[in-house]
Amino acid sequence: MGEMLSLEKTWGAVMAGMKINVSEATFNAYLRHTELTGMGETGERWICEVGCGSGYIKSVLEQRYYGQLTEELKRVTGKVCEIKFGVTGKSLSTKINERSGTEELPLFETKKGDGAGRKMRLKGDYTFENFAVGGSNQMAYAAAQAVAKNPGGAYNPLFIYGGVGVGKTHLMQAIGHKLLEKEEERILFCSAEEFTNDLVEGIKNKTTEKVRAKYRKVKLLMIDDVQFIAGRATVQEEFFHTFNAIVGEAGQVVMTSDRPPAEIAKLEERLRSRFGAGMIVDVGPADLELRTAILLIKAKQRGWELPAGVARIMAENIAGLRELEGFLIRLETEAEMRKEEISEGLVEKILNVTRPTNGQAKIITPTEVFNLISGFYGVGVQQLKGDKRTRTIAWPRQILMYLLRTELKLPQEEVGRLVGGRDHSTVIHATEKVALVLQKDQVVHNQIDQLKRKLLISG
Repeated sequence: MGEMLSLEKTWGAVMAGMKINVSEATFNAYLRHTELTGMGETGERWICEVGCGSGYIKSVLEQRYYGQLTEELKRVTGKVCEIKFGVTGKSLSTKINERSGTEELPLFETKKGDGAGRKMRLKGDYTFENFAVGGSNQMAYAAAQAVAKNPGGAYNPLFIYGGVGVGKTHLMQAIGHKLLEKEEERILFCSAEEFTNDLVEGIKNKTTEKVRAKYRKVKLLMIDDVQFIAGRATVQEEFFHTFNAIVGEAGQVVMTSDRPPAEIAKLEERLRSRFGAGMIVDVGPADLELRTAILLIKAKQRGWELPAGVARIMAENIAGLRELEGFLIRLETEAEMRKEEISEGLVEKILNVTRPTNGQAKIITPTEVFNLISGFYGVGVQQLKGDKRTRTIAWPRQILMYLLRTELKLPQEEVGRLVGGRDHSTVIHATEKVALVLQKDQVVHNQIDQLKRKLLISG
């Protein structure tokens, strides 16, 4: 590995790799609250001490992610690593917030030396100027700008929905930054979970009025992932009155969700009605050009010029915006470790991308697809051909049929014959279902992109 990277840079590179390989929910729940606290050499191995935010997180990482973490450590350090997990004495959330510039502070309290944006828990780079606009987000961008110019009067509430990592939170916080420029500091950004936790603590400690004052006396309330209040009667009741209090005082409410109000199960009808009274806009997955533009912006924010060709190769091979940002951090670290310039060749090497030679495309066989799906999802080939319909088997089977149809261009009857003698209607249903999920679920989109890349580089 050459010169040893610092603990923070080493773990940052490991986390960048993990961010690409696991879902956002998994990363936020278990991996974000970790840090590399020490490394030491013992013979041919390195012992890596990893601090976890809680005993539960420690247990989950030991049981489910030990193998992946050791593989990432080996990639970053070039050494065979053994991990010793421990629970840190201090909660890691404070350190994490400090690193990301979102330190949690009491509402409206000014701390000497802090900028107003940090005080409001707004990320410094989540501004309109840093937001790349394309066909998938143009309407949402225009609506957010209109709200920023005329809060409480343009669209109230503004409801932004879309998949994971498409820029919903960025747009919402950009509105907050614009209001700060107008010296309006009665701004609050929080997640639906934080709103719920505050309310529960208020009821428990008999400080409900204090909680109400915190949320209702604002000019702009931004609620992230509002779908999580659904099904919680007390929380929905409180949010209903909070919403009315803010709008009644000409304040603005902005919300994000992973789905439109009409599709949020167990959401009270009166809230569904109010959410639809303003503007509902969606943000779709970014296309290739938009992903490339976002990469160039993100690189510039990190202080380096990313060649356009390099950005395009990354955008062609990674679909999720969060995964792209994670890979950008990984690329920076890899270049530093290898002492190489950032180039198209380096990106292809890290991504294991191979280009066709002599104009010949690789021939993929059905057996390769079966083996790939079997290994990727941990399901036996005979189970894929069998009759069991449990989710853990049925979904990989449907993806298998989808790839056989779309990548190998096999007829429906042949796909049915290969996958256990199924009729053509079953193949049609599986192909259409996967195609539909691909449009809505960024995690599935990323997984199938990964499977396609593996097909092209295997053998």
